[in-house]
Amino acid sequence: MKKIPLIILTGPTAVGKTDLSIKLAKDMNAEIISADSMQIYEYMDIGSAKVTEKEMQGVKHYLIDEVKPDYPFSVSEFQQRAKKYIHEINKKEKCVLVTGGTGLYLNSLIYNMDFAQSDANNELREELQKQLAEKGIDLHA
Repeated sequence: MKKIPLIILTGPTAVGKTDLSIKLAKDMNAEIISADSMQIYEYMDIGSAKVTEKEMQGVKHYLIDEVKPDYPFSVSEFQQRAKKYIHEINKKEKCVLVTGGTGLYLNSLIYNMDFAQSDANNELREELQKQLAEKGIDLHA
């Protein structure tokens, strides 16, 4: 199989990534993987500038509206899903365009970060919850 490029388009919300990514995807025969920590969630449309079906213009998108808002989605899971989709897209001999502004998500792909599976530290979590309950949060310290 020939080497197919992975292209990354990044920047903050509402700078025009969606329009540019659609144009690029059409010109390059690419499919798009979202690297946005909010667009993965269903119903999180306002404030995330989530691409609409109409805006997609027939270009296949991944990692948009894949999980419910109460699902604890992590960068590790993003990386696993993104790699799976990259492989699927490459099998079709199409380019992959990763677009979004969540830096840790992008870095997890660029640098192939290793997220060793470990159990949650419940003791630490309980201690931090206790401190929060006792001391609260200083908003204007």
